[in-house]
Amino acid sequence: MTSLYRLIVVAVEVTMAAEMTFLVANARWMQVFLVAGLMAIIALSLLIPHKQGSALIPVEILIFLTLFVFATLFLGEVRDFYRRIWWWDLALHGCSGLLLGLLGFLVLYLLNESEVVNLYMRPAFLALFAFFFAFGIGGLWEIVEFTIDHAFGTQMQKPMLGDPSGLTDTMWDLIIDAAGAIVASGGGWLYIRKARDHGKRDWLARFAARYPHFFAE
Repeated sequence: MTSLYRLIVVAVEVTMAAEMTFLVANARWMQVFLVAGLMAIIALSLLIPHKQGSALIPVEILIFLTLFVFATLFLGEVRDFYRRIWWWDLALHGCSGLLLGLLGFLVLYLLNESEVVNLYMRPAFLALFAFFFAFGIGGLWEIVEFTIDHAFGTQMQKPMLGDPSGLTDTMWDLIIDAAGAIVASGGGWLYIRKARDHGKRDWLARFAARYPHFFAE
């Protein structure tokens, strides 16, 4: 998994470096600054310890974050996929809702399985937390989009369905976030219940076993 992440980072960095050459040649300095910042942040992620069982951040989460930032800020803004592909923004929000819902499940599952933390929650509460966790992060991302638009003159919150203010775009983003979160939290709840009813060790338990240091004393 670590080698896969390094391969993804190299591919992303090479792609952005090639785009940087084009942007500099055309004096598009705002986008040059954005791409340079993205390249630096993604490159710095390689400094995070990745050894299995002792990673500061699980490699699976790093892969998701890297690809999401690349698809959102580079492909979406720099390459203008938000305008060229009408469903790009909705697809990203749907994926983020699903994956953040699973991440919310994982966080509480680790707490549930930890012997250090005196806490136990039923699968139904895990699902409820996962939904609000994913939806809350989606709401925070809309604030980030609003801030970037006003600070750098971008248009992440775009006119939609005759509404030039971007409000309709924001509301549809939140609706898609909620739908993805519902699917993830509901699916996670059913999966855990089914695995436990059959006496099987679900994938969250296997994931927790790979990173036992998170809640070590």
